[in-house]
Amino acid sequence: MESTLVVGILIAAFVGLVVSWLFVAQRRTVTGPPPRAEKPSTTSAKPTESSAKKATSHHSTKARSTEKGHSQQHHPLLLNTLKGHTDAINGFCFTSNGRGLATASSDGVARVFKLEDASSKNIKFLYLNLPSGNNPTAVAFGEGASQLVVATENISGASLFMYAAAGGKAAAEAKVQGKLPPPEIKWEKHQVHDRRNIISLASASASYGSGDGSIIIASCSEGTDIKLWSAADGKCLGTADTNQLKNTMATISRDGRFIAAAAFTADVKVWEIVYAKDGSVREVSKVMQLKGHKSAVTWLDFTHDSTGIVTASKDGTIRIWNINVRYHLDEDPKCLKVLPIPHQDSKGVTVHYDRIALSGDTKTLAVTHGSTLQWLDLDSGTIIESIENAHDGLITGLAWSPEPLPTEKGRACIIATASLDKRVKLWFPPR
Repeated sequence: MESTLVVGILIAAFVGLVVSWLFVAQRRTVTGPPPRAEKPSTTSAKPTESSAKKATSHHSTKARSTEKGHSQQHHPLLLNTLKGHTDAINGFCFTSNGRGLATASSDGVARVFKLEDASSKNIKFLYLNLPSGNNPTAVAFGEGASQLVVATENISGASLFMYAAAGGKAAAEAKVQGKLPPPEIKWEKHQVHDRRNIISLASASASYGSGDGSIIIASCSEGTDIKLWSAADGKCLGTADTNQLKNTMATISRDGRFIAAAAFTADVKVWEIVYAKDGSVREVSKVMQLKGHKSAVTWLDFTHDSTGIVTASKDGTIRIWNINVRYHLDEDPKCLKVLPIPHQDSKGVTVHYDRIALSGDTKTLAVTHGSTLQWLDLDSGTIIESIENAHDGLITGLAWSPEPLPTEKGRACIIATASLDKRVKLWFPPR
C-alpha cells in the first residue's frame, strides 16, 4: 500500500515538471529571448535622420503627384476666391470703379460681389434669380453698380434683362422692415439676335465727341451681327455685321467710340459709333480693318485711351495696332509690333491664347490658354509669370480691375479669372 502511494506521488511530481517545462518553452517561443544589454551608440542618430529624410522625400513626391492637375489653391499671387455658384461661370464684368463684380452662371443665377476689400474672406454679394428657363451667358453693368444687364439663352433664342434697384411699394415695405429690396427687371428684350445666342456683352460710357455720357452696351451673337443698346431703356441704337460666318467676340472702347470684333477670318473689323449733336447715336459706321494675321483672331482688347488694339491669333502671334489714324482720308491703321506667342504645349507646338486683357498702363498683357494664366511683358514679349492649373477647369473670363482696389497689401489693379469650375479668382499682378 505504501509502495503504491509512493509511486503515485512520484508520477504526479514528474507530470508537474513536464507541464512546467512545456509552459516555459511555449512562452519563450512567443516572446523571444530577453534582449541583451547594449552600450549606447554615438552613431545611431545618423541612420535615423537619413531614414527620416527618405520618408519625407517620398511623402513630398507623393503629395506633388497627388496635386498634379489641380488648381493653384495657395499660389503667392492668388488674392482671393469668390465661391457660391453651383455650375460653370460663363462670364463676368467689373463696375467702372472695380468695386463690384458681376457673374453669370449656368446655375441660372447672376451674382454681384462687393469688393470693398478684395482680400476679405467674407465678401458680400447680391444674387439675381433669372426667369425660369434662362441660362445666363454674359453680364454688363449699366449706370453704376445698381443696373445690371444680363444676357441669357433659352428655348426661343437670346434675351436681355436689365435689373435695377426696386422702387414703389415693394421698396417702401422693405425699407420699413430694414431690408434691401431685391432688384427688379426694368426692361427685357427677347429673340434679339434672330434666335442666336449672345456670346459676349460689353458696356461703355458714351463720352467721345458729342456723346451724352450715357451707358451703351454691345451684344455680340454667335452669328455675324452685333447690336448696340441703351442701358437705360433697352432701345436698340444700331447694328454692325462682320459677315464672316461666325463671331468669336466683340467689345467696345472705353470712350464709347469704337466697336471691334474677332470673327472667323484673320481680319478684324472696326466700326465707329457716330453721335448726333444731341448726344444720341446717329449711326454705326465701318471705318477700318486690321489686316496682317495669317489665321483667325481668337481675342482682342482696346488700350485704355481707345487709340490702340491688341490682337491674338491662331497664327501664333500677338499684334499691337495704332488705330488713331485719319481713316476718313483713307489712312490705314498701323501695326506697331508683332510678338510671337511665347508658350508651347508638351510637343513643342505654339499654342493660341483663348483670352487676352491689357493692363491700364499698356505694359502688361494677361492671357489664358485652357486653365493656364500668364502675364506677358509687351515690350519684350516674354512671360513675366505663368500659372498652370490656375483653375480646375477651362478659364471662361479674364479682366483687369478698371481702378486699383483695396487689398491687404495696399491698393492694386488686380486681374480676375472665371472658370467652368464655378469660381472666380482674384490675382495680384506679378510686379
